[in-house]
Amino acid sequence: MADMTLKDITLDRLSDRMSLLNSFDRFRRDLDVSGMMEGMDAFNHRAFDVLTSSKLVEALDLSREDPKIRAKYGYGSTQNVDDGGPLYNDQFLMARRLVEAGVRCVTLAYGRWDYHGNNFGQCTERLPKLDQAVTALVQDLHDRSLQDDVSVVVWGEFGRTPMINKNGGRDHWPQVSCALLACGGMRTGQVIGSTNRLGEVAKDRPVDFQEVFATLYHNMGIDLNTTLPDHTGRPMYLIDKREPMRELV
Repeated sequence: MADMTLKDITLDRLSDRMSLLNSFDRFRRDLDVSGMMEGMDAFNHRAFDVLTSSKLVEALDLSREDPKIRAKYGYGSTQNVDDGGPLYNDQFLMARRLVEAGVRCVTLAYGRWDYHGNNFGQCTERLPKLDQAVTALVQDLHDRSLQDDVSVVVWGEFGRTPMINKNGGRDHWPQVSCALLACGGMRTGQVIGSTNRLGEVAKDRPVDFQEVFATLYHNMGIDLNTTLPDHTGRPMYLIDKREPMRELV
């Protein structure tokens, strides 16, 4: 909330800076025949809208929320867990409010799951809190008829070893992992893919990260065959696998 307040600058001063930027833009626009400046201008205007509008600040103000709804999400703690994020369930409610305010993509970090020791003790403490927050978010989106408009994905960057180490923990395991997807108009309520008996490698219907991103892009209405120029001007696809997961769409 404090970061959304202009510090040591008045709105008049900000307006002067915006006028100066506009003058540079007009000069560059005269030189730019590709039309790209118009697109850049739109992003600049959005940034100024964030600074000068109360819409985002109000979305971050959870005191405006119904206390009963807030209680369903749980509360948790704002203190970061070691080198991870906080166990702050209010983040999930704030994510819903940000989406309602017009934010297209919201990312949050919840806790720390790198349990090389005491895996079961730490999971027993923290998984129920995560379960409460995710369940409340998904239910809240359905209650507000947003279940077809908002996609929810819960995952980490890799899996954990199927075997328990000598410290009662699980180490890094990039061979196989899992993700939870909800809402977004997807056909949910199913498990896609499986591992071998020991949970070591993918067995049936392996799914990779690009397929998940392709599905999320599809849900957002992004054409998967769209290309963007790289730094040398060559057209590059957003992702190599350009088909959403057939089981979900």
